[in-house]
Amino acid sequence: MEVTTVGSGNGETGVIRLHYWAAAKSAAGVPGDELPVDGPISLAEVVRRAVALHPGTRLPDVLQTCSTLLGDRPVTAEDPDTVQVVPGTTVEFLPPFAGG
Repeated sequence: MEVTTVGSGNGETGVIRLHYWAAAKSAAGVPGDELPVDGPISLAEVVRRAVALHPGTRLPDVLQTCSTLLGDRPVTAEDPDTVQVVPGTTVEFLPPFAGG
């Protein structure tokens, strides 16, 4: 299994910033979150932690339909368990929208 590391950090303790757009922002009830981390974590773990911050919302369903950007890099067909996100990275969740 190939692991891809994305971000500008060097693996130190820090935060991963989450930015929710459109329906994801509405579902979370906030425009974003910060996840404190002790080093790189998988994109799948980022999503699990984001969902845990907003229990009882539609966020899990919305995030399943979102495109994801790590910094300015789109994550497409990669397995989220193999994509490592380092502290200092911004993860953007973009739901599909009409006309786009």
